[in-house]
Amino acid sequence: MNRLIQVAGAIGMLLAAQGQRPERPEVPENLKAPAGEEVILAAHATGVQIYVCQLGADQKFAWVFKAPEAKLTDARGKKIAHHFAGPTWKHADGSEVKGKVIAKQDGAKPHAIPWLLLSATSHSGEGTFSRVTSIQRIHTKGGMPPSARKCDVSANGKESRKAYSADYYFYAPGH
Repeated sequence: MNRLIQVAGAIGMLLAAQGQRPERPEVPENLKAPAGEEVILAAHATGVQIYVCQLGADQKFAWVFKAPEAKLTDARGKKIAHHFAGPTWKHADGSEVKGKVIAKQDGAKPHAIPWLLLSATSHSGEGTFSRVTSIQRIHTKGGMPPSARKCDVSANGKESRKAYSADYYFYAPGH
């Protein structure tokens, strides 16, 4: 089933590259974009999840998520967007969307960051991302924080960059 979902995602990205709208991917119910929204862009991301070792309010050290840093590519491998702190996505056309997590589900692969559904909270610029209302992060691989044993007083303030990949689906109101 997981392989079928990956193949469907690849087909969707290929259709998007050819100017056709990709289909909604198969996802758990809690990660479905609202009815009335359609996929306007599907992209594959490769990059890192950045964590910082910090002393928490409970006086214990832990790896705390700081930000993502990834490039998003179309089905042909052309860079079309950049993903960074916020979480924010900036398209090559200059448009940006910032989002907030509204639902999450454990990744299908072991040691993978969760799949997410995000809701757009702000936009800037004119272009592809200017009308995005929902974003999904699915098909994740990697990106989990380092072992808690590696975060102690000697590592306080140090960053760890963990490689990850994912597919992102961007939604906007249908016509």
